[in-house]
Amino acid sequence: MGTTSNSSLRSAGSITDVAGIEVGHFTDTRRPTGCSVVIVRDAAVAGVDVRGAAPGTRETDLLSPTNLVDRVHAVLLAGGSAWGLDAAGGVMRWLEAQGVGMEVGLAKLPLVPAAVLFDLFLGDSTIRPDAAAGYAACEAASVHAPAQGCVGAGAGAAIGKVFGIDRAMKGGIGTASVTVDGVTVGALVACNALGDVIDPDTGRVIAGSRTPDGKSLFDTRRSLLRGEEPKPLITGTNTTIGVVATDAVITKAQATRLATMSHDGLARSINPVHTMSDGDTMFALGTGRSGKSLGMMTLGTMAAEVTAMAVVCAIRAARSVTVGGLYLPAAGAL
Repeated sequence: MGTTSNSSLRSAGSITDVAGIEVGHFTDTRRPTGCSVVIVRDAAVAGVDVRGAAPGTRETDLLSPTNLVDRVHAVLLAGGSAWGLDAAGGVMRWLEAQGVGMEVGLAKLPLVPAAVLFDLFLGDSTIRPDAAAGYAACEAASVHAPAQGCVGAGAGAAIGKVFGIDRAMKGGIGTASVTVDGVTVGALVACNALGDVIDPDTGRVIAGSRTPDGKSLFDTRRSLLRGEEPKPLITGTNTTIGVVATDAVITKAQATRLATMSHDGLARSINPVHTMSDGDTMFALGTGRSGKSLGMMTLGTMAAEVTAMAVVCAIRAARSVTVGGLYLPAAGAL
């Protein structure tokens, strides 16, 4: 009956283990920023769930189960805050050139939902992903396991900012998958959370806000509960965004429920999460390539599991950076 041991589940894997999924990154060399694209050339049933109170998104209304279109051709994750949404235009242009899109009579229209995160703290904030960046991410896409850490949408990500960016640590992008009875669910998550990242297996903080001297972890949850005052925050300067995908046969309503259940994985691996200053958004894709489904109880459990795993992978793959006067150490650097 599929994979049963926890150690096997923690062997990670990749969202590209899901049949029909390709992933590409573009990482800007001028400052830490970039974008990542999940491509489904044959289209996928799609859903979304936005839980953060400060989202930056595109085409999410399209994915409501009550709306007409039920399939998309790519999902874009990008840095650059709202400016980064421009990168979706490059994804559309690339897909059109490949003949990928919804037939509308006169043309094939690529459908590309997107979400962005705020990474403008690092370097020149006038440099952010644009249409050329989105196109380049598509050019780099493949079915091979994508790079993790400080690449693509995770290039400029930072975590643990409740007590200020100067006490934060490096975020990143990560991926994971699990397979049960021939059905695979995978996730790709860019973690730029306000809160700390937690190992769900142990409950211990892996990375996040640091003590005032910067030399050890502060444990945001416990610090807030004992009365430590958070630093005033600019709305929308944090966000964890991602995609869960499966080769199971699912409906649009079920895709939406998978996106919802994937947020359970964020709650297991990030604390605090879904705050007023986060724009946490998760998309779900169903390629149907396995030809079967396990039922929503199992699929939802898998979606939450791989989301939590991808967050942890993102943080463990990240590397320390210094940009200007800002130093963001990676997990394990303290």
